[in-house]
Amino acid sequence: MNVPSILLWGFVATLVMTTIMSASRGLGMSRMSIPFMLGTMFTPDRRRAPVWGFLATLAMGWVFAFVYALVFESWDRVSWWLGGLLGLAHGFVVLLALMPLLSGLHPRMASEYQGPEPTRNLEPPGFLALNYGRRTPIFALIAHAVYGILLGAFYHLA
Repeated sequence: MNVPSILLWGFVATLVMTTIMSASRGLGMSRMSIPFMLGTMFTPDRRRAPVWGFLATLAMGWVFAFVYALVFESWDRVSWWLGGLLGLAHGFVVLLALMPLLSGLHPRMASEYQGPEPTRNLEPPGFLALNYGRRTPIFALIAHAVYGILLGAFYHLA
């Protein structure tokens, strides 16, 4: 396994993926902010939450870069299109399986079954994260595909 390549390209791919998601929010295409969502898991301070969430996003990006590298190494092949397909699969797992579970894990997120409370004032993402906008799944899939494409294009097998 090529650890320097994982660290470098995992960092770059995570920055690009986060930038795509932030741009979709800034352009009004989605209301989802992964750094804010993750950050509010660690702190109730809504002003500092994006900083903690961004650090958590980078850490998770590196963890997933190691997972992608393990897959590439097990296949003994790496290419941009394999990375893109892996990224799409990753995006679908996030949207279909993980996002609906988030309200059960997040200490400050309302659930699908109960409304907001004083300590739980974040809206749950719901199925495909559609509670954050109809175009949210599209941009999440694009961002994950680009993440995979970057790793597949620039990761070098050990």
